[in-house]
Amino acid sequence: MGASDNVMGSYLLSHLHALGGGVSGYLIPFLFVLSVVVFFHEFGHFIVARLCGVRVLVFSIGFGPELAGFNDRHGTRWKISAIPLGGYVRFFGDENAGSAPSTAQLEAMSASERALSFHFQSVLKRAAIVVAGPAANFVLAIAIFAVIFMIYGKQSMSARVDTVQPDSAAAAAGFQPGDVVVAIDGKPIADFADMQRIVSESAGESLTIKVDRKGTPIVLKATPALKEVRDNFGNMHRIGILGISRSMDVADLKFQPVSPPQAVVMGVQETWFIVDRTLSYIGGVIVGRESADELGGPARIAQISGQVAKIGFVALVHLVGVLSVSIGLLNLFPIPLLDGGHLLFYAIEGVRGRPLSDRAQEVGFRIGLAIVVMLMIFATFNDIVRLTTS
Repeated sequence: MGASDNVMGSYLLSHLHALGGGVSGYLIPFLFVLSVVVFFHEFGHFIVARLCGVRVLVFSIGFGPELAGFNDRHGTRWKISAIPLGGYVRFFGDENAGSAPSTAQLEAMSASERALSFHFQSVLKRAAIVVAGPAANFVLAIAIFAVIFMIYGKQSMSARVDTVQPDSAAAAAGFQPGDVVVAIDGKPIADFADMQRIVSESAGESLTIKVDRKGTPIVLKATPALKEVRDNFGNMHRIGILGISRSMDVADLKFQPVSPPQAVVMGVQETWFIVDRTLSYIGGVIVGRESADELGGPARIAQISGQVAKIGFVALVHLVGVLSVSIGLLNLFPIPLLDGGHLLFYAIEGVRGRPLSDRAQEVGFRIGLAIVVMLMIFATFNDIVRLTTS
């Protein structure tokens, strides 16, 4: 497992010089974030492979020439490689780091050796090993979010309106200062952040908003306008805007201590929100509702990592959680070369009772490689445009 990580890593270095800000400002936070996410992804493959009785030859953080490493008691070579921009796990019977089978080696294996090879495992075991990588990414994200909630609790501002901008969507809908948003499209709103999340991804969509106006329930209809907003780092984002500001009154500031079980639930909810928002955005791009120029590549991740690192280590760890969800979800897409592509082949094998032919799988992987490379090129183009215009 790890072909997608190597494909991604092979072209990262060429874009980092465009970021500026020095090595410590961008490169180190970027490598920290990426290495943690990649390690847990590959460790998911590794640990389930071990549980299934598969021999693991190599566990590498990075690729290329080895810098340092050691052999564990099971014969696995754990190593750090020269280009720390990805990683892979190599199983017994693999021809390369992308887990391509070595046909000659597989044919020459004895029965006892086949029992240790990934390629001779049952469909269910192979699927479990493959899905374990993305699953580990989701578990990592949930754990990170849960720990942050346990340590810092949940701080929030009431969804109380302070001001309403003239000629805004909120003004057209009839919002008034002092209104407290209670629900949107039937979904309860606990704080201002809840409202922002829904509104930001609902540009051009009519929302039914229930507010509390001095004790009286009022139902308003509002359609958030799509606008470009610049964040604190100068990055532009296109999101839905109502045109209201939140109350900054101390009485509207809420602090809620969070117990470990609550923190885990909130970690799951935070992870699901990222998944839901990502899928919603991709669906919007497909139907033309969203702009594809929001897609970013490695240079974008490096830029954000450097910016977030300036806020503090906790913020950087939170970014690890967010990126871990994204990497886990990306790898589940049914594209040959990614984990989801392997799962697709295994599903077909389970239905047919036999695997696809070597020729069919080769064609599939070539198509998958073409799709991944095209996405990389497109994302890199967006990175370059964003960097040159910011």
